[in-house]
Amino acid sequence: MLQKSQRLKRIQVVAVVFLTVAGIVNYLDRSTLSIANHLVSEELHLSASQMGLLLSAFSLSYAFAQLPVGALLDRFGSRVMLGLGMLVWSIAQVAGGFIQTLNHFLTARVVLGIAEAPLFPAGAKVVSEWFAVRERGTPIGTFISSSTIAPMIAPPLLTVLMLAFGWRTMFVIMGVVGIIVALAWYVVYRNRSEIALTEAETAHLNEGSIAQENPQGLSWAEWGALFKLRNTWGMIFGFMGVIYMVWLYLTWLPGYLERERHLSIAHTGWLVAIPYVFGTIGMASSGVIADYLLKRGMAPIRSRKWPLCVGLVGAAAFTVPAAYTPSTTLAIVYVSLAMLFVNLSSGSAWALVSVAAPRHLVASLGSMQNFGGYLGGSFAPVITGIVVDQTHSFVNALLISAAVAFAAALVYLFVVKEVAPAPLASSIETQPT
Repeated sequence: MLQKSQRLKRIQVVAVVFLTVAGIVNYLDRSTLSIANHLVSEELHLSASQMGLLLSAFSLSYAFAQLPVGALLDRFGSRVMLGLGMLVWSIAQVAGGFIQTLNHFLTARVVLGIAEAPLFPAGAKVVSEWFAVRERGTPIGTFISSSTIAPMIAPPLLTVLMLAFGWRTMFVIMGVVGIIVALAWYVVYRNRSEIALTEAETAHLNEGSIAQENPQGLSWAEWGALFKLRNTWGMIFGFMGVIYMVWLYLTWLPGYLERERHLSIAHTGWLVAIPYVFGTIGMASSGVIADYLLKRGMAPIRSRKWPLCVGLVGAAAFTVPAAYTPSTTLAIVYVSLAMLFVNLSSGSAWALVSVAAPRHLVASLGSMQNFGGYLGGSFAPVITGIVVDQTHSFVNALLISAAVAFAAALVYLFVVKEVAPAPLASSIETQPT
């Protein structure tokens, strides 16, 4: 095992801290609309179906922006692409505080979705650049934990801001915070290609890599060839089940507690944080589990795939009783356990990306996975809104989510096998699963 220099350690800490902060800001911005769900729908006179459409506007634009963003990240690096993305999405967040109509709000949410697209593929790319294969699981899990830390602190934090200043000012404040983080990222972070590494540092980072980076960077032929791999499609369709449930809870959990469980906005703001405490545990543990299994001799893909499948099955298993229990307390318990397991699978999915391709293709593969996830996930708010309008209950919406999660577990189990057969043989070596 090659030793790591102090400079590499500093770079790694800075990268993970910035990615985690960016992720928290990202998810706080996504959460503002779900926290303000009730007040926005009242002020703009929106039905549950219209609110579902508004909530989905973000995820649809986010999904379709993934494909070009991944290629651009692998071309131009995370420093510029993530910095620019943060700046634009923060401006869109500020604009959300000034809208007057549904169409204006739809536009702001679409821009927000497009601009937020670089974050997680950029994170996977940063980790693949600055960490050896054997140590990537933990930083991935730490960074991805931002997607549960933010929703955990969002309900009390954003509810306090909203009750104190109004939902419009809440949007503006969060946008200004994002602008500050965007500028700091660009000033402080450097891509691997921008730093002259010693031979020892390069050897450490390349230890265990499945292939060396293409010196010319990403080629469009390699990008297109990713679509010829069964693993790519397994990750695309499998991640749909992960994000469908994640997005259902992120967008509708406050509304569920207010409408189905008849809780006040103030009580909802605190109770929603509880499931995300468990979600953070699941997310953070995903990387630790992956690295542990890898050290125990399990192949890289398998060390990510099995926690992923277990997480999806567990999430489905606890969502079903959450739908049926008449007890609000038990509902919170079941939802919390479902969140733990679905976020275990989400973190494992991103850990899978970091070992399934050489680093000059990691952002592209991650963006393809995220495209599938949010394409499927974008249906969750709309379907939930329609089901609630027609049945006046969330029961069937939760059952649909459980069925989708279980189907996704089967996709990962039976479709994700070899890393890369013939189409990318020149740049990716086949690994056992």
